[in-house]
Amino acid sequence: MLSQALQDQLRAAGVHTLLAQFTDLHGVAKGKYLPLEQLDALLSEGAGFSGPSIAGTGLARQGPRSEYWGRGDASTAQALPWMPGYARLVCDGFVAGQPFDACPRQVLRRAEARLSARGWQLRTGIEPEFFLLKTDGRGSYVPIDDADRLDKPSYDLKALPRQAALLRELHLALQGCGLQVLQIDHEDAQGQYELNFAYDRALHSADRIMLFKLAAQAIAEKHGALFSMMPKPFADQPGSGMHFHASLWTGEGPTERCLFDGAEGQVLLGHFIAGVLAHAPALCALAAPTVNSYKRLTVGESLSGTTWAPAYIAHGPNNRTALVRTLPGRFEWRLPDAAANPYLASAALIAAGLDGIDRELQPPAACEDDLFALSLRQIADRGIALLPQSLDQALEALLADAMICDALGETLTQQFLALKREEWLGYARHVSAWEMQRYVAAF
Repeated sequence: MLSQALQDQLRAAGVHTLLAQFTDLHGVAKGKYLPLEQLDALLSEGAGFSGPSIAGTGLARQGPRSEYWGRGDASTAQALPWMPGYARLVCDGFVAGQPFDACPRQVLRRAEARLSARGWQLRTGIEPEFFLLKTDGRGSYVPIDDADRLDKPSYDLKALPRQAALLRELHLALQGCGLQVLQIDHEDAQGQYELNFAYDRALHSADRIMLFKLAAQAIAEKHGALFSMMPKPFADQPGSGMHFHASLWTGEGPTERCLFDGAEGQVLLGHFIAGVLAHAPALCALAAPTVNSYKRLTVGESLSGTTWAPAYIAHGPNNRTALVRTLPGRFEWRLPDAAANPYLASAALIAAGLDGIDRELQPPAACEDDLFALSLRQIADRGIALLPQSLDQALEALLADAMICDALGETLTQQFLALKREEWLGYARHVSAWEMQRYVAAF
């Protein structure tokens, strides 16, 4: 009855085709189209995919465990304003009739189940930053707006209106999907923007990030732009973060309350933050998952005067130079960049925070200094540790952190490490134009 009622509702909205969408290990949306009449099958059995064709599954090329089934979540059914006649359903991965342990959405479901057993839920407000680019005709990417050339372009009200049509269409598309868009601004790099929407349960927030990416990619292409969530496309400018505002809640409706409020809440918040700091090196592999990510997490300045990306494992009240920025009733986790898989980053954040709570870890003293203004010697004298400075270092930290690996599950951990080590090795062996210019005639 549920599927028939939903089918009737979607048909009344003009939907003829379903987009069965799942997310791979890299945080990339994948899927296929199904006629609306296949809704019942999508919800009950799922849409079938070749398992080994999906990055990070590790599934065989033959036998019963070679098929990946994306089973639709009826609560996510949503007609897509930018694709009239199409509706997206988010899918959970199943293999051989069981939840697939290496499906990123299933990983986050397991993490949320640990919270639910305590009567808790993590709510996140995820803030994606992104670039709008074009090619320059010589094989390089540049900002879509040729006039966007300020050294410090944050909140630029000359450049922002030039992209108003694209950004307005994106706003309306997301609003039409039920997202409450809070603000849109020009960020601190040329061609860089940020769009924020309201916070929600961690799983829903991750689903919304994937919806945002689908909408932004399609609408940017329509306007002749390339939508990019590459963490650091330009060496001399800030990169794109995807900051998480996080809070713990209990209860529903009129009985709900934030567990980080009040004096007792501050103690719980401290334990949670201490867990995040304690596991920060391993979390780095998931929150900054590419070679390029570590061009963002650097110590130093950019064209605008700051990178706005954390390099040090510290926390502080409203301190945007620290890894964790504390705010009333919540904290901002500033480590994730725009390439992070929102499901895996959320699951790992929950695991780290719960470890801090369970072990009653105490956070270090809050840092009220501008960490970007301190020398490495001053940082060391304060006992503040440095985040991994390469993907290779972050992968070693993840491998050494049994608790975070356990939260991800054995299959996904093995696949993540294997794929990311291959990425690192490819980068390490690549001979760049910079190397040729510096060394080809030097010796």
